Amino acid sequence: MQPRRIVLLGSTGSIGTQAIDVVDGAPHLFEVVALSAGGGNLDLIARQAVHTRAKAVGIAKGDPRKLEELIVEATRAAGLENYRPEIISGPDASTRIAGIDADVVLNGITGSIGLAPTLAALKSGATLALANKESLIVGGALVKAAARDGQIVPVDSEHSAIAQCLRSGTADEVDRLILTASGGPFRGRTREQLHNVSPQEALAHPTWDMGLMVTTNSASLVNKGLEVIEAHLLFDIPLDRIDVVVHPQSVVHSMVQFVDGSIIAQASPPDMRLPIALGLGWPDRVPKAATPCDWSRATSWTFEPLDVKAFPAVDLAKDAAKQGSTFPAVFNAANEEAVVAFHEGRIRFTDIVDTIEAVLGEHAGSSGLTVESVLDAERWARKRTHERLAVSSL
Repeated sequence: MQPRRIVLLGSTGSIGTQAIDVVDGAPHLFEVVALSAGGGNLDLIARQAVHTRAKAVGIAKGDPRKLEELIVEATRAAGLENYRPEIISGPDASTRIAGIDADVVLNGITGSIGLAPTLAALKSGATLALANKESLIVGGALVKAAARDGQIVPVDSEHSAIAQCLRSGTADEVDRLILTASGGPFRGRTREQLHNVSPQEALAHPTWDMGLMVTTNSASLVNKGLEVIEAHLLFDIPLDRIDVVVHPQSVVHSMVQFVDGSIIAQASPPDMRLPIALGLGWPDRVPKAATPCDWSRATSWTFEPLDVKAFPAVDLAKDAAKQGSTFPAVFNAANEEAVVAFHEGRIRFTDIVDTIEAVLGEHAGSSGLTVESVLDAERWARKRTHERLAVSSL
């Protein structure tokens, strides 16, 4: 059996680097044929290209000639000869890379800029292993309409868990989806105690090692709100049948409750290599993709309800999803701008979600969902967020 041909989008990020680890551990199953990244770390993507022998490499920014030089240097350092991949550069590099002939495209890009690559991957016919939740959330019906049945495989640990749990019953037997949340670094704090937390505190996630945006979103629970919308779109379960429960140990990644009262949970030590491996190999499992739980040691798993007063982002995300149209795109764009402002010291932590709510309240929606209407809504949301923050900054 030939290895599956894999395209990695966002290869220098957390998802991309761990995906290469998965491929390295199962070279008989997977082969990287192309990869792309933003271009902020040309040295790393050059070394990744040489390591994987990808046929094409894309960067959104940065000098492609410099990348070519770094690839030559890395090739010599590796003792290889005659490796010269095609280099694609420019804002649409990841979109072009996503359309390369492959079996699986792993979209590990962060943010709504992943929408065009997601649509390109679906158009190519490849299976889309989706870690870029924002593209589904802002694209909504556009992405679903572009995908054939079963073409999208979730890579977020929560949605991968749900996909696994859903194998235990039929669609008619599903009662509720239960997403787990670690609670982030501020679990147990009141809203008043969150006003003056620092960016450094927000980035001190107790479980996961992620980038600035996702880590901050986890601290505010915005990330969990986005995941609720993603679960709604992926699994066609109404929003009022999707719950969030806080589970600090992050071992139970999510659960499905069936109509007879049975709850099926997926559990494993926190390691993104497992859902990444499932995304690349679905529906087959990859042997030894991750380390299982150690049952020879005593351990405790705890669960507690989400404090919606201290962390209103989940309910706000549900409201945006219920309104549909371009409201989820506005939710996401306003959040991204507010997170940047928080890390620049211009607003307080609690101002992030307050700003999202205010901008959503001013949004009129769109009469139809198209790529253009999504982009227009995002531009409006970012501009309006900047205007609001200009008069309310610290």
